[in-house]
Amino acid sequence: MTILDWTGTALEILAVIFVVAVGAFMLSLVAMYFIDTTQAGDAIRRNYPVIGRFRHLFSGLGEFFRQYFFAMDREEMPFNRAQRDWIYRASHDKSNTVAFGSTRNLSIPGTPIFVNAAFPPLEDQFAKTAPLEIGPHCRHPYVAPSIFNISGMSYGAISKPAVRALARGAKDAGIWMNTGEGGVSPFHLESGCDLVYQIGTAKYGVRDKAGNLDDDKLRRIAEHPEIKMFEIKLSQGAKPGKGGILPAEKINKEIREIRGLRPGEDGISPNRHREVDDFGDLLDFIARMREVTGKPTGFKAVIGSADPWEEFFQLIQERGPESAPDFITIDGGEGGTGAAPMPLIDLVGLPIREALPRIVDLRDMHGLHDRIRIIAAGKLVNPGDLAWALCAGADFVASARGFMFSLGCIQALKCNKNTCPTGITTHDPHLQKGLVVEDKYKKVAAYARSMTSELETIAHSVGVTEPRQMRRRHVRIVQADGSSIPFNKLFPSYNSPTPS
Repeated sequence: MTILDWTGTALEILAVIFVVAVGAFMLSLVAMYFIDTTQAGDAIRRNYPVIGRFRHLFSGLGEFFRQYFFAMDREEMPFNRAQRDWIYRASHDKSNTVAFGSTRNLSIPGTPIFVNAAFPPLEDQFAKTAPLEIGPHCRHPYVAPSIFNISGMSYGAISKPAVRALARGAKDAGIWMNTGEGGVSPFHLESGCDLVYQIGTAKYGVRDKAGNLDDDKLRRIAEHPEIKMFEIKLSQGAKPGKGGILPAEKINKEIREIRGLRPGEDGISPNRHREVDDFGDLLDFIARMREVTGKPTGFKAVIGSADPWEEFFQLIQERGPESAPDFITIDGGEGGTGAAPMPLIDLVGLPIREALPRIVDLRDMHGLHDRIRIIAAGKLVNPGDLAWALCAGADFVASARGFMFSLGCIQALKCNKNTCPTGITTHDPHLQKGLVVEDKYKKVAAYARSMTSELETIAHSVGVTEPRQMRRRHVRIVQADGSSIPFNKLFPSYNSPTPS
C-alpha cells in the first residue's frame, strides 16, 4: 500500500468520525430540546430550550471569572485579593513591600488609621513582647508565648494533612493551635505543639453515651502535656444560636471514632450546652472543668449585645475573681465556618469591631483586666487587623481562615462539599495529595512570624516599644463623612493599666 493509499484511508476514517460526531451532537441537541420543553421545574429552560441551559453554566462560572478577571483587589468577599495576596507572600517568606501607593480606600467608614508618632523608638529601644500567663489560679497555668495563634478548626472540618501541617507549623512558630470542637486526633498531638482543646455542645471526645460531659474522659484528655487549655464553645461567629454541622459525606471511620458517631450519621451539635441555662451555670461548668483538668478554662462566644453580659461580670464580682473564666474568646458575626445557614452567616451576631471593645470595657470596668484574658477572633488575618485588636484591648488574636490561606486556600467556597481543590477541607484522598505537609507547615510558620513582625512594625510606628503597649488612642476610625475620630472617643476605656 502506497503513502497515497494510507493518506486516503486516514482521511476516510476522519470523515466518518466527523460525521458520527456531528450526528451525535445533533441527536444530543434534539434530546435536550425534548427534555427542556417537557420538564416543569425550570421556566427558563422550558421557554428557551437548550439555550436556557447556558444561564446555569454562566452562573456557575461567574464566581470563578469575578475572582480572577473582573473584581478589583479590594472588592471581593469574604476576603479580597489584597488580603489573600499579603498572606500568600508572607507564607512564602517573600517581601510584602508595594510600590506607588496604597490601593485601599481610606474614606470607607470603619477603616482604622493608625496614628504614627512624631518620634518613634529607635531599633535599640525596641522591647521583646513577653509571654503572658493565663489561669493564675489553676494547678497548671499556661504561659502563652505568642500573641497570634491558630483558631478552632476540627479534624473533620479540615483534612488530616491540613491538621498535620497546621500542628507542625504551630510547633515551628511557637504558637498554640485550637483543636476545634471535633476532639483531639493523633495528628494534633504528633508535632508536640501547644493545643487548646475546644469542647463544643456535642462534647466530642469527652462525652458519655448520653452526650453528657464525662469527667473521667476529660481527665484523661487533660493528661496530654500538649493540651494547655480548655475552651467551652458557647457559640460561633458564622452560626450563633446553632451548633456545629459536619455532613456525613465528610466523616470517615477515623473521624467517626474520635467523635463517637454512627456510620452515615451527620455530626450535628446542639445549639447550646444542656448543663448551662444561665450565667451561674456557666461559671459552675467552668469551675468543674478547671477542677477536673487543673488547666486554664474559658469559653468562646458571639456577642449579640453587651447588655446581658453586665450580669455575668457582676456575678463574678459577687463570687470572687477565682470564679472567673481564665479567658474569653470573642468571635465576631463575620466569623467563618465550613457549613452554616445563610441567615445566620449574614444577619446574626455583632461584628468583632463592636463586640470586642464592649466586652473588654465590661471586663476592665469590673476590675478583671489581669484576671481574664481576652482572645479576639473573626476575620482578623492581616497585621492591621491584629494591631487594631490589641488597641481595642485584646490580649491575643486567633485566626482560622488566615492560616487556611497560608496552607494554599484559594477561597473556592467548597468547604462544605468535600470537593476542596486544595485538599484543606476534603477527605478525598486524591484531592488531599495536593497538600504536602512537609512544604505547607513551613508556610504556616512563616505566616505566623510575618504577622508578628509586621505587628511590631505598626507598634513601633505609633510610638511604643512592643505591641501590647498599644492603646485605643493609637488608632483613629473613619466616619461616614470621611473624617476620622480617635478610637478612644468611640469606646472610652475603663481602668486600663495606662491611659487609653
